[in-house]
Amino acid sequence: MSQTATAPASREVRLASRPVGAPVLEDFALVTTAVPEPAEGQILVRNTWMSVDPYMRGRMNDTPSYIPPFALDTAMEGSAIGEVIASRDASVPVGATVSHFLGWREYAVLDAAAAAVVDPALVRPQDYLGALGTTGLTAYAALTRVAPVREGDVVFVSAAAGAVGSVAGQLARNLGASRVIGSAGGPAKTKKLLDVFGYDAAVDYRQGAVAEQLAQAAPDGIDIYLDSVGGDHLQAAIGAMNTNGRIALVGAISGYDDTEPAPGPNNLFQAAAREVTMRGMLVSSYFDVFPEWIGKAAGWIADGSLHTEETVTDGIEQAPAAFLGMMRGANTGKMLVRLEGGRR
Repeated sequence: MSQTATAPASREVRLASRPVGAPVLEDFALVTTAVPEPAEGQILVRNTWMSVDPYMRGRMNDTPSYIPPFALDTAMEGSAIGEVIASRDASVPVGATVSHFLGWREYAVLDAAAAAVVDPALVRPQDYLGALGTTGLTAYAALTRVAPVREGDVVFVSAAAGAVGSVAGQLARNLGASRVIGSAGGPAKTKKLLDVFGYDAAVDYRQGAVAEQLAQAAPDGIDIYLDSVGGDHLQAAIGAMNTNGRIALVGAISGYDDTEPAPGPNNLFQAAAREVTMRGMLVSSYFDVFPEWIGKAAGWIADGSLHTEETVTDGIEQAPAAFLGMMRGANTGKMLVRLEGGRR
């Protein structure tokens, strides 16, 4: 047992009210609270980086889902990286860098069993929230397990400049795709798809109908679609699908702020006629694939063959603004919040 530091107070972000439509800053509250001493089997972590992710929008609604909603007036949760500053469990020593799920706060007390020790010498600590975290795993599981890429496939990825999409395009190429097409919003992002993230063609959904642009980019159709957007992107992908195509339903961010259910694609029968497979995925169902993915991706990051980017906001007080920006597409790559302990 070791215990070498205490945290007298911590700032944390709480959900103050449930959003109706798009969230606003007033839906969040920054609160300073006392941090308890860790009990036997627990650790005290000074968080250095935290993640904001689209799925968190669903947790702000008080509706049944695959993950419980955030409680009002209680610290929110999410993936974070931090340094152990006090430990009452010999398996996680003081000084270790750990990944855990008590983000949205500066200090966290948690069971040692709920933290994973990571190696900051292998890659940067924040990479464990991006390419080596659940976002990278989502891309890998989607393209190897849910809608597996085969040699010569044409692959279409929505939200291609985001956390999952920026990895997925490069990964699809490594898996043997003959052509990789991505969608993003605006000329800066579409240029980055082509120049940095390994895409062969880019669809700018702000510049015209997705279906028409996709037909030009893939005149012979597509075989794989990784869907993080839903709506017009999913409809366009179904319309472009080749026989026996595969669709990984990862997210539908275009409808997360809707107050009424959005109409679904009106061309679903095309999927039936072409014997297309559409399969939903939750990344939590593929945690057993994490060692396989990290074993591959860590080396790719280290040698530069997997290019990653992040958009960084500083300070716990800016975490709500970072979340809102991510929901509007303000990020390229992974959206991260750097906390005080992460500044070097």
